[in-house]
Amino acid sequence: KTTCVSLIGRRGFNAQRRGGTTCSKISANTPKRSYLSFFEEGRDEYDRRFGSFPDALRVRMRSMAKDMFYFGYDNYMKYAFPEDELNPIACEGRGPDVLDPSNININDVLGNYSLTLIDTLDTLLVLGNVSEFHRAVKLVIDTVSFDKDSTVQVFEANIRILGSLISAHILLTDPRHPFGDIELENYDNELLHLAHDLAVRLLPAFENTGTGIPYPRVNLKSGVPPDSINETCTAGAGSLLVEFGILSRLIGDSTFEWVARRAVRALWNLRSNETGLLGNVVNIQTGQWVGKQSGLGAGMDSFYEYLLKSYILFGEKEDYRMFKAAYKSIQSHMRRGREACNEGEGDPPLYVNVNMFNGQIMNTWIDSLQAFFPGLQVLNGDVENAICLHAFYYAIWRRFGALPERYNWQLQAPDVLFYPLRPELVESTYLLYQATKNPFYLHVGMDILQSLEKNTKVKCGYATLHHVVDKSKEDRMESFFLSETCKYLYLLFDEDNPLHQSGSRYIFTTEGHVVPIDPRFREKSWEDQHQQCKSTDDHLWQNLKIRCNMYTCLLQCERIPEERRYALPLKSMYMRQIDHMVGLS
Repeated sequence: KTTCVSLIGRRGFNAQRRGGTTCSKISANTPKRSYLSFFEEGRDEYDRRFGSFPDALRVRMRSMAKDMFYFGYDNYMKYAFPEDELNPIACEGRGPDVLDPSNININDVLGNYSLTLIDTLDTLLVLGNVSEFHRAVKLVIDTVSFDKDSTVQVFEANIRILGSLISAHILLTDPRHPFGDIELENYDNELLHLAHDLAVRLLPAFENTGTGIPYPRVNLKSGVPPDSINETCTAGAGSLLVEFGILSRLIGDSTFEWVARRAVRALWNLRSNETGLLGNVVNIQTGQWVGKQSGLGAGMDSFYEYLLKSYILFGEKEDYRMFKAAYKSIQSHMRRGREACNEGEGDPPLYVNVNMFNGQIMNTWIDSLQAFFPGLQVLNGDVENAICLHAFYYAIWRRFGALPERYNWQLQAPDVLFYPLRPELVESTYLLYQATKNPFYLHVGMDILQSLEKNTKVKCGYATLHHVVDKSKEDRMESFFLSETCKYLYLLFDEDNPLHQSGSRYIFTTEGHVVPIDPRFREKSWEDQHQQCKSTDDHLWQNLKIRCNMYTCLLQCERIPEERRYALPLKSMYMRQIDHMVGLS
């Protein structure tokens, strides 16, 4: 028999071929084809590679992500605990470098307080392992003390330790029981007490500074070291507000939020009058900018992140005003390339490092930490820009099977070659999937997961890549691999996770710790004596309803049309352009 089918072009109109139809002979023995197969000829390599993602494959990837976490976690508990980190090649623990106090790459992070165990607490809950979560909490309560002669970076202790203790305490005592009945018998707020104790030990960093911007490091026993430097980075000093603010509101003591907020205001007031940008390194005594580079990566990243997340958590309008102004300056001075992500001609959009005073490009590299920014753009509702920037970082990942710490976009080559298992690209992938539900991001997650398994797995865990080209390794597995990288990969593939249930409202700290968006955190038991003058546009806020969940803030959020779920988030022609830009084609 004979059948005629109309050829539908990719843009939905009838192709003009022999009158718009073609006829083909179909015998009784011709195998049946899905109607979708008639569209295959119009699909290019990107459509075919990143199309639908079978549910069975999603379940398999979820299991693979869980196995990855437990391979690292179980080996840490077996070979390294109670030390801070696991050396996954030698199968042994790692603590501070006591022989070389100047080794800040190690000593800024490790403080002899079982870092990896603490940093991992809420990941155990996300994976549904209540019994191991209880065991880990008891171990922390029974074995961890901050009465140590350890000099650590305030920023790292805050996001990794303080943030995790607060998160685990909140989840453990949440009357809504989002993870089921996880009540721990005889729990008496010990995690909160530990968090409070640590925060008190960090407070000396805020004393005796001419600006209110904190010193970068403190000794947990004796305070600021006598030989401490007077320089700190913007992110390090300005990314304390989420954890310090929650702690203040939990215990009813304004001290912690006040010092963190004072530091943010001090940095903000030092921004350029011409561009609205901040630099990356500042003198805490004079307020002079030592580093005049303004960008989205190392030294600045989480400053922007915490302006928005602090507003979402605490509802302080000042935080959102600062974020909105900062984002406008970023778009005006750092963004290069065509105006629209998915339309028009010109180079792909890219955010570059510029001079804070005049907006001129300072160099031609970007760093891997900048890969967090698409996730923040999703939270801000700027999904289209997030799609483009994410595609650029994913193209770099596809080229190397990892993200080099620095990549020179002009030379199409890494400037700094190591990859320490960072989570930022995974985080943005997860948040973009939650915002769009486009299977493209499941393919990205699978690619990342398989690359990690292939390139970084060693005898007792997952190791830092020393060189993203030759895949040589360093014997270190940082705590954020379990706290963030594995967590975001698992959540990407776990559609039924309690965090994804209707009505669930959570946000992640910059270390990936889960924090509920709770009305308690919008209440203060103290009067703010440092309230800034009300701005003249306050009336614009009075009736503004802002509903935020863990995925996106709905203020001015771009809605993604339903049909966009069934096409590539970025058109093939633009994906091909980005591939060429990073040397893939």
